[in-house]
Amino acid sequence: MIGIDIVSIARIEKCVKRFKMKFLERFLSPSEILLCKDKSSTIAGFFALKEACSKALQVGIGKELSFLDMHISKSPKNAPLITLSKEKMNYFNIQSLSASISHDAGFAIAVVMVSSSNL
Repeated sequence: MIGIDIVSIARIEKCVKRFKMKFLERFLSPSEILLCKDKSSTIAGFFALKEACSKALQVGIGKELSFLDMHISKSPKNAPLITLSKEKMNYFNIQSLSASISHDAGFAIAVVMVSSSNL
């Protein structure tokens, strides 16, 4: 299954300026916050990536899957990687996750592909 999401970088920037760390901590782990380095485009990309993952799993963000159940890191070549908590990987019977993020014209867009025997 595939999920996709697009986010306005300016919208994320406004939220960060208004709510500061409280906003970031609602959807990013401490290690993800460090990876973002206060860069609005990266924060927007991470937000879009988590939304895209929830769409690929066909549940959205909510009771079955929270923002903090998903974890974003970087490969040695700086490509985005997304994983779920072990509990959620088992719950959704996920074999693998693939991710991509791109930024252009004031937007961040992300795509997640889920390989699972359930979908």
